[in-house]
Amino acid sequence: MDARPRRGDHLPTSQRISDRVADSQSRAVGYPRPVEGAPNVLVIVLDDVGFSQLGCFGSPIETPNIDALAQGGLRYHRFHVTSVCSSTRAALLTGRNHHAVGMGVTQEAAMGFPGYTGRIPPSAATMARVLRDGGYNTMAVGKWHLTPRTEYSAAGPFERWPLGLGFERYYGFLGAETSQWAPELVRDNTHVEPPATPEEGYHLTEDLVDQTIRMIQDQQQAEARKPFFCYLATGAAHAPHQVAPEWVAPYRGRFDGGWEAYREETFARQVADGVVPDGTVLTPRPSWVPAWDDLSADQRRLYARYMEVYAGFMTHTDHHLGRLLDFLEHRSLDDNTVVMVLSDNGASAEGGPAGTLNEAAGWLGLHEDEATSLERIDDLGGQDAYNHYPWGWAWAGNTPLRLWKRYAWLGGVRTPLVLRWPARVPDPGAVRSQFTHVTDLLPTIAEAAGIPVPAVVDGVTQQPLDGASFLDSITEPDATEHRHLQYFEMMGSRGVYADGWMAVTDHVANQFGERDHLEGSFDHATDRWSLFDLRTDFSESTDLADEQPGTVRRLEGLWWAEAGRNQVLPLFEFPDSLAHLHPGEYPPPSVGVYGPGGGPVAEAQLPPTGGGFVLSAELTVPDAGAEGVVAALGDRQGGWGLHLLDGRPVATFALLDATTRVAAEQRVPPGAHTVELAYVAARGGRAARAELRVDGDLVADAEVPGTMFLPHLSTAGAGLLIGRDRGLSVSPDYRPPFEFTGELRRVELRSGRRTETDEERATRVRAGVAGD
Repeated sequence: MDARPRRGDHLPTSQRISDRVADSQSRAVGYPRPVEGAPNVLVIVLDDVGFSQLGCFGSPIETPNIDALAQGGLRYHRFHVTSVCSSTRAALLTGRNHHAVGMGVTQEAAMGFPGYTGRIPPSAATMARVLRDGGYNTMAVGKWHLTPRTEYSAAGPFERWPLGLGFERYYGFLGAETSQWAPELVRDNTHVEPPATPEEGYHLTEDLVDQTIRMIQDQQQAEARKPFFCYLATGAAHAPHQVAPEWVAPYRGRFDGGWEAYREETFARQVADGVVPDGTVLTPRPSWVPAWDDLSADQRRLYARYMEVYAGFMTHTDHHLGRLLDFLEHRSLDDNTVVMVLSDNGASAEGGPAGTLNEAAGWLGLHEDEATSLERIDDLGGQDAYNHYPWGWAWAGNTPLRLWKRYAWLGGVRTPLVLRWPARVPDPGAVRSQFTHVTDLLPTIAEAAGIPVPAVVDGVTQQPLDGASFLDSITEPDATEHRHLQYFEMMGSRGVYADGWMAVTDHVANQFGERDHLEGSFDHATDRWSLFDLRTDFSESTDLADEQPGTVRRLEGLWWAEAGRNQVLPLFEFPDSLAHLHPGEYPPPSVGVYGPGGGPVAEAQLPPTGGGFVLSAELTVPDAGAEGVVAALGDRQGGWGLHLLDGRPVATFALLDATTRVAAEQRVPPGAHTVELAYVAARGGRAARAELRVDGDLVADAEVPGTMFLPHLSTAGAGLLIGRDRGLSVSPDYRPPFEFTGELRRVELRSGRRTETDEERATRVRAGVAGD
């Protein structure tokens, strides 16, 4: 018998590993398990939906499924957010204030200051990560808007994509907004095409709900004992407001009374239903919103149609969310699933005073004239418009509050919250009045799941949570207020809540032309603080600043203290702050080389084109001729491209304020050729031009009026396609994909002015000399 000591003999029997199986103790690697009975969690984030744009919050817009959710659950009517998209989503998912996690503004304006980097730090693990590590499956569907635009490409980095921040599955769009008919989609870490075309009836909301149902179904059929966390963020009701005509038709004539009538009727319903307290004052129409009766008949018809489209868009969204809720009921998941429905900010005024057919053009102050809008009134909501309603409807959509999205006033930061949890809510249909904030959702859900928020994740010490759980209020209607202080700041608009008081500044941001209309301060140094007692003044109707100067000073001091603690400074100032935009992993290249067969090349990773560019394509035309897309970026609402039509080169510039088509008369003959599109930017009083060349010979040129700036392409996460188009075409000449039928060997995009070849320079000099 071998009496030699064996490795592991000194260990307890339960830990021993020997060279013999009989002498070794096996031990399994553990799995995290949530507490018994831990609920499933479904968080639905609507976009740009104001306080009074759901039926259960008094709206005339029909949202029967969300209303039924409220009847079976609770409405929190003092729920608050940050007033813009990215910031609210970051606060929701991390439980920390938006500046504290680098999300002081939207991703498009991420800067090199700590509170504005646009990059959630490792010290702020998300709700998805906390729940996943606690034994949940995690899935995200829809709008993300938490990845810097310079990281949208197939090269990443991917740490700030959903799968890098705790989600196990993802399907949706990375940017701020996208076409409902032809979105820019991602599945997990890969750009993908929509499953159907606009002509086949595709709509993004329907697709997102389909994907959500499929993810939950697959997860539950694989392991029904394991709870899930699903985060569904719709593109609706952010612009573009797009929906099929049959959803708009029921609202024809419903808004002919105008926005004042909307507010008055909605307010009456809110008070009667208890979603707004008795004694609340309906705040008056501000000077920058025109009286409905002062508008012309044509203006009233146009503005009412904008709102009809928005209402149809909302009802369509509610219908498809109803399919998801029905699925949960069918699977008997509804009783122990916490469902939360909220909006990321108040209603949006980004359509300006008169609305716009193309929201991106409106960002640049490029509003079409009324006659053009009326001529195209039937395009609203369809594939040929990217529309956003006039800001009078945003004011109405936040009844009874003041102002709108992007402001610290309640119209920007107070939104609906509907919560249903049948297993725990004792008084379904009730209204809760506790002051709540979006940062409270993570600690509330973590407590409901029985999962402690960790102090260290991946070796990184975690920032303290800024939110506090309001779980007690679900079961106790009169639960003690769980928080007493919350600051607000967005693009210079500042506010602070403390023990029932709310102080807010009159700062007007230098954006969307609002300083031409809104009254207030244009300089932080001259901002005036107003003061409201929200315990008795639900709508910020009565300014007490002059009566309570000491309280104003105290709250202003609290705001500065919170600003220092949360990295709020320096305050955002447009356009000066944009000189400090945060760079990407690599700067944009000056030259890019591409070929057919790949996915879209994200706009932020392309050579810059605004100051001029040259697109050069090396191709071979077969004997029978060739046609199809050479390169395409964007669509008819904003983009540019080069294609061959019946063998003839054609360039299209669908700019936000003008569309130009440049076409050669002669076909490109069979054989190998270089086809070139040059965009020569305006300079020294000369208009911008487009030049088409074949093998160096100029075959067509034309002036290109308009602004070569297409910000919505990066906002939507659009990319350059080679050898084909998709979705909605750049040019009306073709229907996607319109694949190139010849051989496309190499496409080069070079930023800047075109450089002449030696032969071209000699030809130009000879022509100049001959002309003297």
